[in-house]
Amino acid sequence: MITSAANEHIKTLRKLDQAKDRRASGNFLAEGLKVVGQAFDSDAHIHELLIAPELLISEYGRSLTELARERDIPILELSPSVFATLARKEKPQGIAALIAQNWSDIRTSSAQSGSFWVALESIQNPGNLGTILRTCDAVGASGLILLDDSTDPYDPAAVKASMGSIFTVPHFRAGFSDFAVFLERSTDLVVIGTSDKAATSAFEIAYPPTVLLLLGSERQGLSDQYVSLCSQMLRIPMEGACDSLNISVAAGVMLYQIYQNRHLERRLP
Repeated sequence: MITSAANEHIKTLRKLDQAKDRRASGNFLAEGLKVVGQAFDSDAHIHELLIAPELLISEYGRSLTELARERDIPILELSPSVFATLARKEKPQGIAALIAQNWSDIRTSSAQSGSFWVALESIQNPGNLGTILRTCDAVGASGLILLDDSTDPYDPAAVKASMGSIFTVPHFRAGFSDFAVFLERSTDLVVIGTSDKAATSAFEIAYPPTVLLLLGSERQGLSDQYVSLCSQMLRIPMEGACDSLNISVAAGVMLYQIYQNRHLERRLP
């Protein structure tokens, strides 16, 4: 059992809080029963399981430990105080995992007919990104494309907010040129953008069967170059005095509007 927070391996794991260390290693740290459990369910590449036996009181958590043994995944036991130096939860559940990142490649991908995609330009808040990943999973999105200088989906706050969706939703990184080529390859794909200045309400149109929802950054919205790729721009109607919604809320409204529309179309004779 590791009982010192000064242990070199523990120091290395703590550095994964930093984006540069995650990029250099290609790994990230996932914490908590829900996220670690989903990692096992999704056959993620788990390098090692970290447990604090005194904190791991859940039968489900113990079953994950047994599953790790069955899969020959190394298990490190930590004292509660050492585990607390890695934990972000207020009441740690005593389980975490070192896991390989799993990016999909935009350069070898295209949208299949009938698929449903999401792209985000320069999203900055990792909590918002994790929440959008979770909503993408809920509506069955085919993939999430992170454009330009978007935040890292493997940031601890994003992983926590995703509630395991980091393992279930294919995610891509792309700049403008790679994204434009992806759209050219995806011949059936219709790009729908959002703007508070758009003339058409998101609730007034029928959505195409193969669609990509493109959302701009929290502060600036969509830039002109990405607006140029959109077949249509839509707005979410607002009655109050404020002029915008949180991006994760706006994404949720749009995603479920598209989801409802697609399912209504399928039920029509």
